[in-house]
Amino acid sequence: MQILDQLRQKFAAALIQLVPATEPKSVDADQLRSFSLLVRPTTDARHGDYQANCAMPLGKLLGQSPRTIAEQLVQRLDVSDLCLPPEIAGPGFINLKLKDEYLSQSTTELLSDPRLGIPITATPRSIIIDYSSPNVAKPMHVGHIRSTVIGDALAKIMRFLGHRVITDNHLGDWGTQFGMVIYGFKHFGDEAAFEAAPVAELSRLYRLVNRIIDYHNAIGATEKTQKLVDDCNAVLAHAKAASESAQDAKAKQVADKAIASAEKKCESALEQAQKMAETIAAVRNDKEFLVVASQHSRIAIAVLEETAKLHEGSAENMALWHRFLPYCKDEIKRVYDRLNVRFDYTLGESFYHPMLGDVVSKLRQDGLASDSEGAVCVFLPEFDAPMIVQKRDGAFLYATTDIATLIYRRDEFRPDEILYVVDTRQSEHFDKLFVVAQMLGLTSTRLVHVNFGTVLGNDARPFKTRSGSSVGLEALLDDAVARALDVVCDPERSSRIDPPLTDEEKQNIANIVGHGAIKYADLLHHRTSDYRFDLEKMVSLDGNTSAYIQYAFARVQGILAKGNTDENAIAADTRQIMITHPAERFLALQLLRFGESLDQVRVDYAPNFLVDYLYETAKAYAVFNDNCPVLKAGDDLLVKSRLAIVAATGRVLRQGLELLGIGVVPRM
Repeated sequence: MQILDQLRQKFAAALIQLVPATEPKSVDADQLRSFSLLVRPTTDARHGDYQANCAMPLGKLLGQSPRTIAEQLVQRLDVSDLCLPPEIAGPGFINLKLKDEYLSQSTTELLSDPRLGIPITATPRSIIIDYSSPNVAKPMHVGHIRSTVIGDALAKIMRFLGHRVITDNHLGDWGTQFGMVIYGFKHFGDEAAFEAAPVAELSRLYRLVNRIIDYHNAIGATEKTQKLVDDCNAVLAHAKAASESAQDAKAKQVADKAIASAEKKCESALEQAQKMAETIAAVRNDKEFLVVASQHSRIAIAVLEETAKLHEGSAENMALWHRFLPYCKDEIKRVYDRLNVRFDYTLGESFYHPMLGDVVSKLRQDGLASDSEGAVCVFLPEFDAPMIVQKRDGAFLYATTDIATLIYRRDEFRPDEILYVVDTRQSEHFDKLFVVAQMLGLTSTRLVHVNFGTVLGNDARPFKTRSGSSVGLEALLDDAVARALDVVCDPERSSRIDPPLTDEEKQNIANIVGHGAIKYADLLHHRTSDYRFDLEKMVSLDGNTSAYIQYAFARVQGILAKGNTDENAIAADTRQIMITHPAERFLALQLLRFGESLDQVRVDYAPNFLVDYLYETAKAYAVFNDNCPVLKAGDDLLVKSRLAIVAATGRVLRQGLELLGIGVVPRM
């Protein structure tokens, strides 16, 4: 059991004794036990290792001073097997410091335990994790990295904790993007180019069709967008006039708020108008492309018609789909292989298409769906707009597919939880989906939208190439590997490694460090945050990067090699680790908190807690290395003890990185 869990259990036992059995209960036992969650690691080592902050809220609840509550708790608290006598500080903080003997024994046990002291959960759950889910008719881009690495890390961590995890890559293999490719192939396709490089040709067609659609959409929306700009300017002018004529401070404050709001709307409208103008100008300046675009003025409608034909089973479109799909899947598989990401299932939208008619029929039969302007909709009181499940032309939507997927997963896997690792922009969609699931009686499964923010460029906007298109993921990985080779394997560094690194070793190191850098930099941030993509920082050996952690692991291997030993040999020695220096103590405590970081990930579905833990552990190891000689410690017992701490550190760092989907190298 983790240290924090043990302390919380002991506090829970003491908390329920605060109200004598003879007194009327103003608070029940479960409520009292809940205050044990306020036992947490300290942020300042001067206050001990853990601190309980429950006396303050309990004082208000029980009508006593927090200091009195703290004193009563300490009297009833039995932590003598773990800690030195608790100390009360300030208004009622209870500070706890672990005994060195306990740290020594627990770290020794951690080293010899293949699971590093992490117990398998006593309450395993069946969890489906839906992540990555690219549209396969076009190459994966930087926007896919977040869902892929967050979902993969969550799957690995949940499995390690003992849960039954089912991973599903819900591919977009049936939607409008295939209508675009089919239309493009019929009108602009080059058979020879397709035979030579299928994916490159399909990507070219997708970009071509998309550009034509964007051009005509921009022309069609120009007047509307200009009106939006004019309206925003009018509102802004009115707000400014109101501010200038305000008779009192309150009226001026209201007007100034209206000005700020109007300015934001004007900025957004102007940006939209500018983008449209740039799109139109770029096409009109390309005379050859303008001729093509002009010949396909109804392309957006035609693409939807091609998509509808595919869904209706058109022999021609089905044949093209079957011809294109294997190449598209091979393309994304190559990226997944590089990232070492695997899925239990890849059930795309096409798998669920035969079920969609039945879904709509069931929604109708249950009185949940009704006709509205020719479409079939589920009206939800909580939302302004309904969930459309079938359009007036008979086509189904993502919502219909997601309902079918949910029903299938319930019947096939009986999950306790389903996690949808999808970006924040889809929040309303999932809010609606979860409400409809409740209406359908799908209440036994916990549904969670594990949302995440956006990858930004240095301009704080979504990361794009100079041409304005999304950055290809494979090109990004290539850049990361090349940069890692420059940084980690530069001649000056390599010259200090004995024996010298071979070219094969250098390339292997660059692959592991480069791919790890992309993953780690993404997982470093809480999933709900946006972050700026900076390749230079990502592959640096300094700061909070995967390379820093990997280098710490390599240092571990170097010390063990110089000591003519390895982790397994050290773990087989049952002699207890000694705590003789503050840096040893701090590192031992940090190693024992591994499980706490995984518990935090589980609660919040946020791998950044593990990332933070690994960085702090690597820093603690660096301090240990600076202050505690290992092979030159002098005393043989101390040498072996410190080798054991080094080996335990290596095991924790390797296991932690592995759970994030990141590899290690023995030398770098």
